[in-house]
Amino acid sequence: MNLAHRLEVARGLPPLTPVSTPGPTAPAPAGPVAPPPNDALTRLKDRVGKALFERMGSRMNDPSLSEEALRAIVLGELDEVVEAEKVPLSTEERQRLTAELADDVLGFGPLQRLLDDPTVTEIMANGPDSIYVEQNGKLTRTNSRFTSEEHLRRVIDRIVSRVGRRIDESSPLVDARLADGSRVNAIIPPLAFSGSTLTIRKFAKDPFGVDDLIGFGTLSPEMAELLHACVEARLNVIVSGGTGTGKTTLLNVLSSFIPDGERIVTIEDAVELQLQQDHVVRLESRPPNIEGKGAVTIRDLVRNSLRMRPDRIVVGECRGGESLDMLQAMNTGHDGSLSTVHANSPRDAIARLETLVLMAGMDLPLRAIREQIASAVDLIVQLSRLRDGTRRVTAVTEVQGMEGETVTLQDAFLFDFAAGVDASGRFLGRPVPTGVRPRFTDRFTELGITLSPRVFGAVEDPRARSWS
Repeated sequence: MNLAHRLEVARGLPPLTPVSTPGPTAPAPAGPVAPPPNDALTRLKDRVGKALFERMGSRMNDPSLSEEALRAIVLGELDEVVEAEKVPLSTEERQRLTAELADDVLGFGPLQRLLDDPTVTEIMANGPDSIYVEQNGKLTRTNSRFTSEEHLRRVIDRIVSRVGRRIDESSPLVDARLADGSRVNAIIPPLAFSGSTLTIRKFAKDPFGVDDLIGFGTLSPEMAELLHACVEARLNVIVSGGTGTGKTTLLNVLSSFIPDGERIVTIEDAVELQLQQDHVVRLESRPPNIEGKGAVTIRDLVRNSLRMRPDRIVVGECRGGESLDMLQAMNTGHDGSLSTVHANSPRDAIARLETLVLMAGMDLPLRAIREQIASAVDLIVQLSRLRDGTRRVTAVTEVQGMEGETVTLQDAFLFDFAAGVDASGRFLGRPVPTGVRPRFTDRFTELGITLSPRVFGAVEDPRARSWS
């Protein structure tokens, strides 16, 4: 019995029973969702919860208390409050009451069961009464709910305070992370009209490896071999994809190919990368304080990283003027760098980088920007989330250089959409080599890196194309 099941048994709760919606982008069901029965135990829980919070007072946020010490105090106070109610409870009811109240005070309330469930990859609370999850690439609505807007706000405050962030009317949105590295975004009224909104993207406790992605069908073995060689040969790689396509997961896998003994500096808005090497320096940006001062941006960190003698720079995501600094670093001896960008195709990724560089405010001519991109970036790996909910690498594209005013691209792998779908709607296609050997493979030869003959295929695929 795994941890999630043991927790369910300990709590005396029924298993998670999501209410399915038609698809990943389906609207909420018409009409209000009926709340759970307001039985005597629920009313007792509300009374005990209020009394417990009153008794705990400022101790709830006492930084000198460890988690273990706080838990011991809460459970002791909880026993006294329950005894004071003088309500006869069965062993099962007492276990359920204690577990749910402990979750409210020490954990994340109704979200705790979802966080403990390894099949849930994303949690979305759209106000106190509407909680959705993503499982197996599909969105479903759960029967979990918060007791009130105040209850939801308490959980949000607990999450953000642990990482030194704050959320209030003067700063109504925040990015944070949980102890396990899961990414959290919260936004509260007045910006969130329907109530405080919390989004949690969970990450596996054990990071996915290349074999896992091959098993999921995200990568093919041939593609994995090529990407391993590219990272080992210190090519600059951009992972491109839309929201929720798995860019960070793939970036983790690519970083695992970096040889031991190299100094790696990672730069992120909220630390998510789970690099396994020993020599890693992890930098995280910082928002401004309540007076609007003290902010440290990704661009500040990229500039500072150049003074830290990095062998590799890994930027979690390029989303602003730091793109110019990243490209300049790639062009001035910091090759082998990795980053991600939001774009729907390799060509869009180039256009997106152009736009981001313009955000640096340097007023550079477009041709100069394109030359920077063409000389800095060697490879674009395109991720897509398909209609069946799976994440697949749909293109591995070499950046070849400039022809006139245009950055030229050449596909090395493309996803085979022509294979169709099976009876359950899952795509049967896989990434296939186009048969075109990238120019950068000459560097493999110089470095003594060998590739299997199967990687690029024996016959050139007629779909291979050079974009110009």
